[in-house]
Amino acid sequence: MGQRVDKDRYSEAEFARFGERLAEQLARLHELLARPGFGTGPATIGAELEMFLITPDGRPLPRNHEVRDAAADDRLTLELGRFNLEANLTPLPLPGRPFTALEREVREVIAKVDAAAAGQGGQAVAIGILPTLGELDFTHETMSDESRYRALSRGMRRLRVEPFLVRIDGVEKLELEVQGVILESANTSWQIHLRTPPADFARVYNAAQLAMGPVLAVSGNSPGFLGRRLWEETRIALFEESADDRDLERLGRRDRRVAFGSGWVSSAEDLFAACVRDYEPILPMTFHEDEAAGDEDVPRLDELRLHQGTVWQWNRPVYDPGDGGHLRVEMRALPAGPTPVDMVANAAFLLGLTSALAVEPVEEFPFASAYRNFYRAAINGLDASLAWPGREGEAPAVELVKDLLPVAAAGLERVGVESGEAGRMLEIVRERAMRRRTGSVWQREALAAAGGDAARMVTRYRELALTGEPVHTWPR
Repeated sequence: MGQRVDKDRYSEAEFARFGERLAEQLARLHELLARPGFGTGPATIGAELEMFLITPDGRPLPRNHEVRDAAADDRLTLELGRFNLEANLTPLPLPGRPFTALEREVREVIAKVDAAAAGQGGQAVAIGILPTLGELDFTHETMSDESRYRALSRGMRRLRVEPFLVRIDGVEKLELEVQGVILESANTSWQIHLRTPPADFARVYNAAQLAMGPVLAVSGNSPGFLGRRLWEETRIALFEESADDRDLERLGRRDRRVAFGSGWVSSAEDLFAACVRDYEPILPMTFHEDEAAGDEDVPRLDELRLHQGTVWQWNRPVYDPGDGGHLRVEMRALPAGPTPVDMVANAAFLLGLTSALAVEPVEEFPFASAYRNFYRAAINGLDASLAWPGREGEAPAVELVKDLLPVAAAGLERVGVESGEAGRMLEIVRERAMRRRTGSVWQREALAAAGGDAARMVTRYRELALTGEPVHTWPR
């Protein structure tokens, strides 16, 4: 979705041509992945952070274009909602001390956005779902004035003429009917990229699928929406429901456009092929034929990349023509916030556990159990009952997280992360589990202490986030 889209209306002929280009580029990808040595190179990580812009009293501030221009930072891009910005952070080598560097950059970029927002009478905050959002914040006027978002909205309406029906059963229930995709803007996330050689891709991807359940259980930071208490990580349900293009003509398709998946994968190529086979295009912009990146005749595959960017699996394959061409696993399920060190600790736990599991036969574990783990973690957080390879029955997520921390430490050691670096990050996760103090838990308690005043809770949240101290240490 970072590619430039130059218009917002497309003809049926353009949709047909785009489909032809996707088929051509899948064939190019097949050739590329068969090329000896393609995609090999040092392990690197990257990250994307989505943020809310808010007023001093904690309400959404629809000024992202102005804030981005004031910040004048190429790392910043507009998101769907005018109260959202995204920062694309600098890729880093995984060995050594990547998390210290990543935490430093997250702090720096949030401070830069915050300073730019101040000039617009606002502030920045990293939080999964902003509790002060109301139904009037999701109108056509609150969508970013960008061709790609207008095209995205029209493309989704082309596929689904019925209203989007959002139903979430949590502690309370939420039912909404909306005409467009603007509800997607309620969700902000912390996305981790891991460069992966093609030969290892399926093992790493499957490992990330299994790892995500317990990591999500200890990382929740969006316990509700529109004044209702829903899931521990409500973003998961809200994003899936608000971008579900399956209308009456598509009920036979198993997965939504935002989905966890329905089975272990055997190759990156299969994932890309399924994306083209199962999901109709919504942004049919075509680029120059046979455009190459660099001097190594690495195809850009722009149409395939653009289409892939409109199918939002919680773990997603990424093809990048840069640096000689390579693949990445994009891990998309973690929420933004509460603090830079919390987010980086979550990344360390996820990457360490993924690395450790990538050398195990995770495919022997029932995929259905990994699937249930993911959604149970999103619904119940540390109280979820999760299954795990080598364990009989199920265990409370809080106990499983504690048991898996040494596994994650071994995984980080395997990929060359310094032990002190890994230990510092994983200790934050351990303390969070021991004290049962995730961002979602803090938000619920703080909201109760504020007498249900969401704006007051958000201003307190931001005040504590600015200290940089991890959420498990926060008072209400």
